[in-house]
Amino acid sequence: MERNADHEDFWDIAVAFIATGKVEEGTMMGHHCLRATSGGGFVATVERSSGDLVVKLPKIRVAELIDSGAGRSFAPAGKVFREWVALPSTDLDEWSSLIDESIAFVAKP
Repeated sequence: MERNADHEDFWDIAVAFIATGKVEEGTMMGHHCLRATSGGGFVATVERSSGDLVVKLPKIRVAELIDSGAGRSFAPAGKVFREWVALPSTDLDEWSSLIDESIAFVAKP
């Protein structure tokens, strides 16, 4: 399966995270994502249709991002994933920070 060329900004950031050894490329719901190397949990991906960054974070943090208007619920096929948030911003510094938060949340010691 090939990466979506429209999501190169995500993969430009992902390369740096992969180089740390904390994450690796994997698949989630049929498309490319980042997975924690420790424990294998899903960390982040890009939503196919919108190009939004989608990250796994604690429910409280997801609620904060949604309440502030920075993010929206991630609900593929209509089912809300409470520990996932979609972020329409393409601020790459923000994306990096959120991916870092997700790694800290998902990775097992």
